[in-house]
Amino acid sequence: MTNILVAGGAGYIGAHTCVDLFNKGFRPIVYDNLSNGHAEFVKWGPLEIGDIRDRRRLDEVFAKYRPAAIIHFAAAIEVGESVRDPAAYFDNNVGGTLTLLRAAQSAGIDKIVFSSTCATYGVPSAIPMSEAHPQSPINPYGRSKLIVEQMLQDLDRYQGFRSFVLRYFNAAGADPDGRIGEWHLPETHAIPIAMDAALGRRPHFEVLGTDYDTRDGSCVRDFVHVLDLADAHTRAIAHLLNGGPSHAVNLGTGQGTTVNELLAAIRRVVGRDFPIKYSPRRPGDSPELVADNRLAGCTLGWSPRHDLRSIIETAWKWHANHLPH
Repeated sequence: MTNILVAGGAGYIGAHTCVDLFNKGFRPIVYDNLSNGHAEFVKWGPLEIGDIRDRRRLDEVFAKYRPAAIIHFAAAIEVGESVRDPAAYFDNNVGGTLTLLRAAQSAGIDKIVFSSTCATYGVPSAIPMSEAHPQSPINPYGRSKLIVEQMLQDLDRYQGFRSFVLRYFNAAGADPDGRIGEWHLPETHAIPIAMDAALGRRPHFEVLGTDYDTRDGSCVRDFVHVLDLADAHTRAIAHLLNGGPSHAVNLGTGQGTTVNELLAAIRRVVGRDFPIKYSPRRPGDSPELVADNRLAGCTLGWSPRHDLRSIIETAWKWHANHLPH
């Protein structure tokens, strides 16, 4: 089995990608400091505990496993937190990535799949958003990811270090067998919060903004199943290992769902009602984020296979059977 280093592989998307890698004949080597990840999510390969800013630890792990390529998920991801403490986001997301890249180069590795985000685009100038959309992030989180994308472009241009950048829209859903799921501490993502409200673990779900220029006044988002994201990462690794060139592509369904539509769909699927509180807009939220995903189809042969109902059903199975810590 070909070893793939998965930085941040104990986290939500990382762990699901490890399942997909393992099922397709790769051996995922998880490298994670467990600040946001969970050791119990590492079931499909070894866990090496370490920080991407720790060059000595990275060198040890690269020497031990000699991975053929890297998938890089390890990042701080909360927009609001990035506004409160921008330096922490640049330290981890940019500085840590640079340390990871330098260690990889020293180990003779020149291929990476990078977990990026539609937050690099900023406020949409057109919907759906294609990869030609200007990249003008409106928060430090998005900017930290864009800086890494630009670093990777230069490494490719000047040193032949190839990368596949995957810009996610809204990751959601869970492993259908209920082994792993979406588990953040604290939780800030819409579907897990709604599940907790339906389970009585929260007093209500809070809709942030009712006056957007959308069909019902709430934000529109493109929810893409985490299994589809995992599949794209494995395809991107295969592309690079087969000598394919660098690319940057969107990962989304191309279908927008308002927050109110999402809540209605959750109530239908889980068969429970729950209180909803309506509050003012949150600074930095875009009214509408929907992907143009055609380039991912052209470059990876990728297309999303799971719909919103599948996202909600698999998420519900995980949350209903998983007691929060």
